[in-house]
Amino acid sequence: MTGIALILEGGDAGVVGMKYLLGALVFLVISDGVITEFLVTSGMGREWNKLLEPMIGHPSFLAVKTAGALICAALLWRIFRESPRLAVTGTSVFLLVYAGIVTWNLTVLFSY
Repeated sequence: MTGIALILEGGDAGVVGMKYLLGALVFLVISDGVITEFLVTSGMGREWNKLLEPMIGHPSFLAVKTAGALICAALLWRIFRESPRLAVTGTSVFLLVYAGIVTWNLTVLFSY
């Protein structure tokens, strides 16, 4: 049985698996923030999110990224309790998106 199937099956293994997915998502979102802030303040990149762009270089930037990641994780957890398939699918998509973003950021960082 695959990992995703195990999570969808429910029970203790499913709950633990979803917690791992959410933890990985929070880690990637915060990693994106840390790497982006370094790239922007070093002049190697820019923040494409116009709402976050003015916050770069201020402590509020990472605080907002962290709070946003934790709020999203809490919402996905709540969805998981009612609709595991939807929550696992959504979390998996967000994981892929943020894995791509972090990979891009690292590519920019190591290309200098």
